[in-house]
Amino acid sequence: MKVTKAVIPAAGLGTRVLPATKAMPKGMLPIVDKPAIQYLVEEAVRSGCTDILIILGRNQGIIEDHFDRSPELEEKLSKPGKEKILEECLGISNMANLFFVRQKQTLGLGHAVSMAKAFTGSEPFLVIYGDDVIVGEDPVCAQLIRAYEEFGRPVAGVKQVPWADVSRYCSLKTTPLHDNYFFVDDMIEKPKPGQEFSNESILGRVLLTPEIYDILKDTKPGAGGEIQLTDAMAVLARERGGMTAVEFTGKHYDMGNKLCVVEAQVEMALKHPEIGEAFRSYLKEFCKTL
Repeated sequence: MKVTKAVIPAAGLGTRVLPATKAMPKGMLPIVDKPAIQYLVEEAVRSGCTDILIILGRNQGIIEDHFDRSPELEEKLSKPGKEKILEECLGISNMANLFFVRQKQTLGLGHAVSMAKAFTGSEPFLVIYGDDVIVGEDPVCAQLIRAYEEFGRPVAGVKQVPWADVSRYCSLKTTPLHDNYFFVDDMIEKPKPGQEFSNESILGRVLLTPEIYDILKDTKPGAGGEIQLTDAMAVLARERGGMTAVEFTGKHYDMGNKLCVVEAQVEMALKHPEIGEAFRSYLKEFCKTL
């Protein structure tokens, strides 16, 4: 079945990047001139998704507003010389069929995904973690879709992380298939020292099938007292025919990490068609003062 739906859980409080997120959701943190969540929506669209559900928390209506039309702004931009920026703003609201639902309690990623059942129905769907911007020529979601089409199993996008960081992520037990594809036998969320299977961790992208909902219904709170999606996917891996892991290509930025946010802004500024060259010159001169 063709994958056309994506779910973006974006209700997190952004406590790791306070105070910037005290009154603004971390999904609206800018990377040059676009908020982080727009990169996620654009990736889904580039991968063939036509319907996208964004799961919001309280006081996050600004995300909904960003993807809506703005008649007052459009009128201001209708003057000669503003055509390009008008086209960009109109494009934001026309990228896909966007839907929004509020997660009334932040009970974990697993709980957030369970709220998408009515939206996804009997279809496979992508989950794009709200913290994780991944930039590359080949969208990660498209890489996962190709793996699903080949193997017919749920898919996780993975990377090797430093061993010292595994306890902050999850750890996968895998068997090589071919190229950058692996079979997932088991996984554990936020392992304690000695519990790790490997330093292969899921970084921000999974493709799931509807059976995940029945598993989530019976999933008890895990690490951090939250309902962890990883715990439900571990059941898929151990008892429901396994999962496929794709060691994806693309540069990953954790938007819940202050250093990563700055790295994303610098690296994307260098690639920006309007300011890239000027910023490169500035950076070269600034580096001489370090």
